[in-house]
Amino acid sequence: MAQTKLKTDFLRYVCQTSSEPMGIEVDRAEGCWITDRSGKRYLDFISGIGVANLGHAHPVVVKAVADQAPRFLHVMVYGEFIQETQVRLAERLAQNVPRPLSVTYFTNSGTEANEGALKTAKKFTKRKKLVAFKNGFHGDSQGSLSVTGRDVYRKPFRPLLPDVTFLPFNEIKSLKAVDRRTAAVIVEPIQGEGGVNLPDDDFLSTLRRRCDETGALLIFDEVMTGMGRTGNLFAFEHWNVVPDILVLAKALGGGMPLGAFIGRPEIMKTLSENPPLSHVTTFGGHPVCCAAGLAALDYLIGNKLPERAERLGEYLTDRLYKLSEIGGVKDVRGKGLLIGFELETANLTKRFVRNCRYAGLVLGWTLHSDTVIRLAPPLIISEQEIEQGIDIMWKALSQELKK
Repeated sequence: MAQTKLKTDFLRYVCQTSSEPMGIEVDRAEGCWITDRSGKRYLDFISGIGVANLGHAHPVVVKAVADQAPRFLHVMVYGEFIQETQVRLAERLAQNVPRPLSVTYFTNSGTEANEGALKTAKKFTKRKKLVAFKNGFHGDSQGSLSVTGRDVYRKPFRPLLPDVTFLPFNEIKSLKAVDRRTAAVIVEPIQGEGGVNLPDDDFLSTLRRRCDETGALLIFDEVMTGMGRTGNLFAFEHWNVVPDILVLAKALGGGMPLGAFIGRPEIMKTLSENPPLSHVTTFGGHPVCCAAGLAALDYLIGNKLPERAERLGEYLTDRLYKLSEIGGVKDVRGKGLLIGFELETANLTKRFVRNCRYAGLVLGWTLHSDTVIRLAPPLIISEQEIEQGIDIMWKALSQELKK
């Protein structure tokens, strides 16, 4: 009765963004598992869409939150008071990103970080044109939506930002469109919502050279791919290409809401002059969120979770290839523990994901593709838990293929 009442109230009072929400009534979550109010356990293969890289309620994050919360919560808008957790997290990030990146602006989310990065690029270059890529995803606020490359999501909210050019992802010849009018090019090193699309080996390096030739800034959106997800701390490290501005969020906060964009000092300085306070936020870099983020980053690096993601990603990919032998699978692709599992039809994909959830495995597809299932389990997942997930997937796929 209580569960039914809760769901009724959920549907009545909480704004719905789809006609078929998953509807799991969460009681608690720990590690790679979510438990509902009836006591049923779900193995989480999506990590809250790439947030829970350390798993749910990791003890080091919980302790950091508990230690900071009694000291102080919000005390002043961003950038005015010196708050230790903010400073120490910015310092640790600077120690782990390549030079010349070194200055961080904290936000509440990924879309806010992308908004700030775009504004900063336009102000620094004194240019207006933006270049983005088809099937890219950068957020749902107005500016971020303006550079998101799927028209079905853009159309209801037009007019958006003017002077945005969309290019095919992974097509080098199209990069001629990046010219001396371009303020910035924004790109995901691996497209997440687009279907876990990987670049060819020379695409990002060629894009870097084109930006250098034209004076355009290169923004890497690593909201999904950052913080160890792909087998390196940042995905751009796979291709040895350094951006002018790096955007982070999701796993950055260890489960707390936190985003950031990191740039060269001379770029970031533009936000404090002509005029001062060019970009402000009330809650960005909240001290509790930064405490959680610092604890998560230290644990991630200290326990070599990026390397673990690379190893377990190979293990999971191998198991998925074997699973695909029973049929219905079009492709398996990815890096580390960010994997696209593509089925042959949208209807099969929908039924497969639903049946896995009924059996206790949480999966999800991507916004820009209705046939690609994105697998992004916590980086702490064990081989045994991977096998449990594969077993559920095997049974769910076999069940659908028999129909």
